[in-house]
Amino acid sequence: MFYPFFLDIRTVIEMRYSESKSAILLLEDGTVFKGKSAGVEGTATGELCFNTGMTGYQEIFTDPSYFGQIVVTTHVHIGNYGMLNDDSESNGIKISGLVCRDFSSVFSRNKADSSLAEYFNKNNVPAICEIDTRKLVKHIRNRGAMNAVISTETEDIEVLKNVLRNTPSMQGLELSSSVSTQIAYEEGDPNATYRVALLDLGLKQNIVRCLTERGCFVKVFPAKTSFDEMKAFNPDGFMISNGPGDPSVVTYAIETVKAVLENKLPLFGICLGHQILAEARGIRTYKMHNGHRGINHPIQNIKTGKGEITSQNHGFAVRKEDVEAHPEFEITHIHLNDQTIAGIKHKTRPAFSVQYHPESAPGPHDSRYLFDDFISLMAEFKSKN
Repeated sequence: MFYPFFLDIRTVIEMRYSESKSAILLLEDGTVFKGKSAGVEGTATGELCFNTGMTGYQEIFTDPSYFGQIVVTTHVHIGNYGMLNDDSESNGIKISGLVCRDFSSVFSRNKADSSLAEYFNKNNVPAICEIDTRKLVKHIRNRGAMNAVISTETEDIEVLKNVLRNTPSMQGLELSSSVSTQIAYEEGDPNATYRVALLDLGLKQNIVRCLTERGCFVKVFPAKTSFDEMKAFNPDGFMISNGPGDPSVVTYAIETVKAVLENKLPLFGICLGHQILAEARGIRTYKMHNGHRGINHPIQNIKTGKGEITSQNHGFAVRKEDVEAHPEFEITHIHLNDQTIAGIKHKTRPAFSVQYHPESAPGPHDSRYLFDDFISLMAEFKSKN
């Protein structure tokens, strides 16, 4: 829609809202928020979580790790720099719905391919704006993550409560096979120095870019690919990607990682991949009260003593007491806000993992060195074999 050039952005936003249909957000505990529709009309359910990043909304919305979740953005303005196709982390929006304060239907980025509103409509994803997100975030921060429903179709609370009753809990939910590639594909130079077999459990594309930039030829495999199929690629190392859902029920990936460890092959796990590595050796994972989602989480590398500011997105974590009691693993990184496990390393096998996102997108590049560590691990393995 065209607006006169002399209107300020706040006036444009208010005009947009005056044209929008009413929408409602109902939480599992019965809490209700009323606002305006900002995406397509409809109803969406999922686990409600919040992300504290001030930028990078496109990468967040297209991150497969958010599949099955409704995201609350704590930053006030969303959509003001539009959408750039090259910045997407997958082939489309993966969140179930969006909750925000101000949803901008206009954008100021001259490189953008479309507005956020157009992108949400194209992906058929509902959103609700004009919500007091400070109040909402404080509520779920205290009460913990819970399911919620967004609707522009009805404001009948009893109807929406029934919808929520039929929405599964994130705990015990296997989602990786729903967002993984269905067909294996290759990226990079086939004559590159290193060959990496990457198990896609909900892959962010910047992981692939970080590998190919470092001289890797990458083959991305569907989530349920067996170890033998991946081994046929003759890789120098295995990467286990990020992804959505409960790690304890991703049994197919756990079995694959067990085989990688038994064969003493280089392995690097990120986020869900980190949790899968732990589960493969009997280290339990658990559902967090809220999880970590943002781009300024402080991590300490125990080996070097240095701090890192990191990008994070996870609702499950590895049990610290299990790692401390395990004879095969050592803790390599700690989250400085709550002392949760942020990284582990196998003592006798060439395998390590981190709970956060070293590929960032969005976020700082403090942890990109972990890809270099993986390269070094593969180089050492090749020299010995």
